[in-house]
This record gives sequence, structure tokens and C-alpha cells, in this order.
Amino acid sequence: MHATAEPLPLPLRSSEQPTPAVSSRRMDTLDFDYTGFFASRRRRLQRIAYRMLGSVAEAEDVVQDAWLRWHAADRDAVLEPEAFLVRTVTRLCLDVLKSARVKREEYIGPWLPEPFIDPDDDSDDITLPLMLAMERLSPLERAAFLLHDVFELDFNEVGDAIGRESAAARQLASRARIHVQAARPRFPVAEDQQKEIAAAFFAASRNGDLGQLKRLLADDVVFYGDGGGKRQAVVNPIVGPDKVSRLLGAMSSKAGWDTAEVLCDTTINGLPGRVSAENDDMLQTIALEIDGGKVKGIYVTRNPDKLGHLDRASFARH
Repeated sequence: MHATAEPLPLPLRSSEQPTPAVSSRRMDTLDFDYTGFFASRRRRLQRIAYRMLGSVAEAEDVVQDAWLRWHAADRDAVLEPEAFLVRTVTRLCLDVLKSARVKREEYIGPWLPEPFIDPDDDSDDITLPLMLAMERLSPLERAAFLLHDVFELDFNEVGDAIGRESAAARQLASRARIHVQAARPRFPVAEDQQKEIAAAFFAASRNGDLGQLKRLLADDVVFYGDGGGKRQAVVNPIVGPDKVSRLLGAMSSKAGWDTAEVLCDTTINGLPGRVSAENDDMLQTIALEIDGGKVKGIYVTRNPDKLGHLDRASFARH
């Protein structure tokens, strides 16, 4: 799907330290450090690609492909290096999304974005529920919304990135904003309170305390489990505190949640969450959507294909 080439001398993993900022002057300047400039923008490009695609692996592929195109670009033709990179990554993501829709229609059970864990990344509020809401947008709506509302590009820049006039880009972002508004919390909860509620939830679910679980769950709570057909998970979302609490109680006693090894309590896609290793040593992540002091959404990722990017050794250092 992506171009192949000999490895190039550039750090491409998101875990590496960011490179100091490099000037965005024209590339035809003789002393322009095109390798350093790309490295300094890599984290931003990775964030754009991940939020477009919901996949860490695919985002890495897109950024690698963008590097190859950047490396081969005509220096005299690139007048705005920053715009060139954003446009390249955005259009590569749009190409990926065309095939992704077909794959997700065939996906077994609920589809969740790959869990993204970066406690230091508080640069935007694109939480897991909002990413799911964006799945209902067209690829162009999704790109326009993210580039303008999240990454703060003006509509001339957005239009250039997606190949549309600025007025059309404005309309796309406006439509997207309406569709995703319901995914934002109605009654936001302070971070400290979210952590307290999450800790109480994890303790009750581990102990199989159905009474405490029901008290923590919102009336419209929904449980999502993503096993991708490769691990046991719910085929359809489970709705309501009675059904969800019974499911959690069963998981505690029958699925081994009560004995799973807790690796880390952290932030997952902007939500309080937990990473654990089950009795078969496979990883699992749980993220909690909290609204109005209650748990409104429970997002469990068990599909090993979506957890391969997580570095288990790093959790031991938390």
C-alpha cells in the first residue's frame, strides 16, 4: 500500500525525543535542513494522522510515506514546507480511509480506535468517544474538522490540504461540528474527580461488587468490547446499568478480571483508563468515559492487533 525504499537516516518513532524547532523558510535556501525540519514536525504529523485514522500503526506508515515524498520533493517547488507536509499527510490519510471503511464494515463486533497512551499529550480534547463520532463523518468532513478545530489551521490552509476551496472547507467543518457535538460531555468532571471515580470503578469491577458498580454507572451507560474476532468480546454494545453491571460481575469471576495483573492506570485517548495483562499474558486496555459524575462509556480493547504498539516494559516504570 505504501512506497518502499531503502531506510533513510531519520528518527521516525514517536517515542523519540522531539527535535528542536527548525525555521519554516523556503526549502530552496542552500542551508535548509530538510531532515531536521521534518523531525521537528514529526510529532504534529503523527497526531494528525492518528486522529484521522484511529490507528497508531497506519499513522506511522503514513508519516513514513510522507517522509519519502518530502525527501524526494523538488526543493524549488516547495514554497511552504509546513503546508506541504500537512497537505501530504492529510491526502495520504484520505486515501487510507477509502479502504478502511470497507474493512470496518466487515469488522467482527464493535470497532474501537487503537488505544493511544501519552499522559503528556494534553494538546487537544479528541477523546475516544469523539473519535468514534468522527467515524460517522465523511473523510473530507473529518479532515476539515480536525485541521481547523483541533490543529488550528485557517480555512485557506485547510482547503489547500484537502483540495477544496476555503468556503467548501468551512462548510465541511461546520457540518462535522454539528455531528460530533453530542459526543462531548454535557457535564464535564474535573480530572481529580475522574480519577477517583475510575479507581472506584476498577475496584468494584475487580471485586465483582455489583451494587457499587450500579451506583457508579450512568442510566445510559454503554459497554463496548473490541476483540476483532480474535479474542472473546461482546458482539454488540451492552446498554444500561443492569446489563453492564452483570456483565462486569461475570467478567470478574469467569474471565479472570479479578486476578489480572494491573500494569498501569493512565490516560487512554483522553480518558482515565487501565492497562492490564490477563492470565494468558495478553494485554487489555479499559478506558472510561465519565460525565456528570457517572461512568457513561466503558471501552475495552482486547484485539491483539490493536495492542502491539504498546510497550509492556514501559508500564513497569510507572
